[in-house]
Amino acid sequence: MKSRNLKLLLIGLAVLLSIITAAYLIKPRNDQPQQQNAEKPGKPDFSTVAVVAEPARQGDFPIYLNGLGTVTALNTATIRSRVDGELIRVAFQEGQVVREGDLLAEIDPRPFQAQLMQAEGQLLRDEALLKNAQLDLERYQTLLEQDSIAAQQTATQEALVRQYRGTVETDRGLIADAKLQLTYTRITAPFTGRLGLRLVDKGNIVKTSDTNGLVVLTQIQPITVVFTLPEADLPAVMKRLRAGETLPIEAYDRSGNTRLSLGKLVAVDNQIDIATGTIRFKAQFDNKDHALFPNQFVNVRMTVDTLRDATIIPAAAIQRGTPGAFAYVVKEDKTVSVRPLKLGPAEAEKVAVLEGLKPGEQVVVDGIDKLREGARVDLVNREPARPAS
Repeated sequence: MKSRNLKLLLIGLAVLLSIITAAYLIKPRNDQPQQQNAEKPGKPDFSTVAVVAEPARQGDFPIYLNGLGTVTALNTATIRSRVDGELIRVAFQEGQVVREGDLLAEIDPRPFQAQLMQAEGQLLRDEALLKNAQLDLERYQTLLEQDSIAAQQTATQEALVRQYRGTVETDRGLIADAKLQLTYTRITAPFTGRLGLRLVDKGNIVKTSDTNGLVVLTQIQPITVVFTLPEADLPAVMKRLRAGETLPIEAYDRSGNTRLSLGKLVAVDNQIDIATGTIRFKAQFDNKDHALFPNQFVNVRMTVDTLRDATIIPAAAIQRGTPGAFAYVVKEDKTVSVRPLKLGPAEAEKVAVLEGLKPGEQVVVDGIDKLREGARVDLVNREPARPAS
């Protein structure tokens, strides 16, 4: 019995010892401080943000209207023969610039020279008949005064003289026509311009009914551009035209980066296209350097007004949010402030500011995504563009 009680006592002591050991291991040690929150209450600490800023400048800001246009030759002519015959000479080179009156081609003139000789010979014959009839009339009139001839015969002779006079005039008309046909054998340029590719070779028989002609001539100095603008832009343009002002026009290439020529507005169409809501305009360019070519596609920029002494900033500085357009303005203490802006017209990478900004104030153009009201900034210079390798 005693042995059994002793065994139970030993088991109880072992359980108690295990509980004490477990409690000791779980209890935190006094030499290991608990983790504390690193954040401290009070004003937040703003970090400095590196940004690029540019000052707002003051200057004249032109207002442009942009459109799409097609270069159109001032005059275009398909050179055709006005008489039938053999093409015996081609006096031009393809793509050549010719002056008004320059010889382009020549048709065999011999058939027309023969017709002229025939008309001249017929005129000489009829003039001789007329002269003889006039002499007879003079004799008949003398005899009539002497009452030696019937009046009927004199009247008949007068009619014959008038008939010969009509014949002579007809002959002279035939001669003039023959000379005209002869001049048509020499085909000349009707105006100064550039020739296209030759459509007929020497030795071919050309006719007045040929539709293709010999060559196409286009006048390229000066040259015109026909372009369209929305009908909403028409009042501004007409206001300037009614005031007698000249509207400058700039023509740019297809990419819109290279200016090809500078001209002026010369005409406005008389009706709006109801299908597209646009109206056509025509501009004229001197084109001294041949930069514009007929049927070439161009981008057109027309100056309709200019804002004098406007405040101008880069377009990259403009941000838009719930209150509208704004920009981050760098203050003297190197912190930024959100400044609401009233914007004017924009062109390329520049924007005119009507209200909210003064010339000389710096606006952030790069690093904006990290900014907020009151943020401290560090101004850095914009990296220069690296040359292409």
